Amino acid sequence: MSGHGGSATRAGARGFTLLEVLAALALLGLLMLGVYAGVHIATRSVHAGHARIERLDRMRAAQQLLRRELAQAMAQTISHDDQGVPQVFDGTAAQVRYVAPLPGYLGALGPQLQTLRLVDGGANGLRLELALALLPPAGGQPQPVGEPQLLIDHVRSGRFSYRGVDARGRATPWLARWTDGRTLPRLLRVELQLEGPVPWPTLEVPLRVDTGSAGIVPGLPMRRMDTP
Repeated sequence: MSGHGGSATRAGARGFTLLEVLAALALLGLLMLGVYAGVHIATRSVHAGHARIERLDRMRAAQQLLRRELAQAMAQTISHDDQGVPQVFDGTAAQVRYVAPLPGYLGALGPQLQTLRLVDGGANGLRLELALALLPPAGGQPQPVGEPQLLIDHVRSGRFSYRGVDARGRATPWLARWTDGRTLPRLLRVELQLEGPVPWPTLEVPLRVDTGSAGIVPGLPMRRMDTP
C-alpha cells in the first residue's frame, strides 16, 4: 500500500511541463503588451492635449497683441517715397510696417517702428514675427530692438490684406497691397492657415484715424491694386 501511495504523490507533484511554461509566458507577454499599448496611447493623448492647449494659448496671445498694437498705429513718418512725400504705412501681402507705442514700461522708449511679417521657418513652415526698432529723434535709420519676436509658427500659408475708403468715402474691396502710404488703412486683415487641428480665426483689426502727424489730407484718392 505504501509503495502505491508514494508513486501517486510523485506523479501529482511533477509540476509544469516546458510547453505549459512557454504558453504562460506568451500569455503574460501579450498582457504586458496590451498594458504598454494602453499606457502609451494615454500618454500620447495627454501630450497632444497639452500641445493643443499651448497652441491655443499662443494663438490667443498673438491675436491680443496684434489687436492692441495695430489699433494704436500712428500716422508717423517711417520713410519717404521717390518724390519725398512722407509715408506712414507700408503694407504688402507678406509684411506690414507701421509706428505704434508699446504697452506698460516698454512704452517708456516711445513709439517704435513695428514690422509684422511672414518669414520662412524651414521645416516648420512659415513664421509670423514682430520686429521692433527705435525711431531716432533726429532722423536716420531705425535701430533694431532685440531679436524679432515669434508670434506663431507652423504656418502653411498666410497673407495680410487691407481695406480703406476711396475719394467718395466708400469702402474699398480688400487689397493685397496698401498703395497709399500717406494714410493708414481703415481695416487690416490677418489670414493664416496653420498646420495641425487648431485653426487661426481670421483677424480683422480697425486702425484709428490719425491725420495729424504727417500732414495728411483726409479723403485723398487711393490707387487701387486688386487682390490676386
